[in-house]
Amino acid sequence: MVRVCGIDPGTGSWDFVGLEDGEVILDTSIPTKNIVSNPSLVIDVIKSLSNLDLIVAPSGYGLPLTKINELDKKKSFLLTLKREEERKLIGLNEVIELLNKEKVNGYFIPGIKHLPTVPKYRKVGKIDMGTSDKLCSAALALYEEAERRQRDYGEISFILVEMGSGFTAVMGIENGRIVDAVGGAEGGIGFLACGGLDGELAYLLGRFDKDLLYTGGAAYIAGYDGLSPQEFEIMVDRDERFKLAWEALLESTVKDVAAINISVGGTPQILISGRLSRFDKIQKELRTRLSDFADVRMVKGFAKIAKEAAQGAALIADGLAGGNNQNLVDSLKIREASGTVLDYIYFKEIEELRERIGI
Repeated sequence: MVRVCGIDPGTGSWDFVGLEDGEVILDTSIPTKNIVSNPSLVIDVIKSLSNLDLIVAPSGYGLPLTKINELDKKKSFLLTLKREEERKLIGLNEVIELLNKEKVNGYFIPGIKHLPTVPKYRKVGKIDMGTSDKLCSAALALYEEAERRQRDYGEISFILVEMGSGFTAVMGIENGRIVDAVGGAEGGIGFLACGGLDGELAYLLGRFDKDLLYTGGAAYIAGYDGLSPQEFEIMVDRDERFKLAWEALLESTVKDVAAINISVGGTPQILISGRLSRFDKIQKELRTRLSDFADVRMVKGFAKIAKEAAQGAALIADGLAGGNNQNLVDSLKIREASGTVLDYIYFKEIEELRERIGI
């Protein structure tokens, strides 16, 4: 019997999925603002599942496969890339410290940049090629597509569009392996996030805090930082500023798909996931625009509440614990991940940062 838990620390919510021999035993979600104010809620959820073999911990930008009890100050920084003086955003630092203190058995997993299946030349100048939760979303999509088509993982190729409530990412999976990706802080705008910044704009902004990365997206273009996706859909046909936000969000996503299409070598299938994609108008428009590339299908998942990334994290945890999903972990080369998110970046300032933290 293998009992595991996967955790997804999202912009809007922290989601949890527990599995026992592949059967769902936990499926829940907690608003991120609650975790920020009370990080011990995560420990309470984990402890509600007695006799866990393993968890996949919230892993931020990721690490090569690392046990929770092996975390040190350097690795903690690489997970979050957050300066100590900055305010809490999603509560990740505090939860990581609690997991270590409570001696929870589990792993921090890689981000996409750590994977050996992504060619080195595609990693140059990149940090966010997809955080660890995006890897988890890709794991769920690969698992589901292989099940649906009754094929081995090595026979499955697709592009995954992950539209979260904050960030949007696009990943290319070829023959069961992630070969390229555009992360939420690198590519097109998200619902909340600004996405990749123009270099001149970054210059004018000067030194900025990490929370800036969580702003500037569609909601901000529309003029309402507290905007919900439901309100966004309603207002897009009534207000010119909302229309501007709509076009910027949708077209930038399609452009990222077009870019990843080059790496996959012809798109056999496009899959869509993420909380934002569950809204009817957004999903319909995305399907229409992406149908020029290939057939489009929603990732259904197997949980009723938790987001796709938490489901994928649970599948990875099951595979790492010796469960039925070992082949999924092997296909994605999670155990072979290496390096840091600061590799292949050729700026003097980053070289100096690497020296300071000892990598």
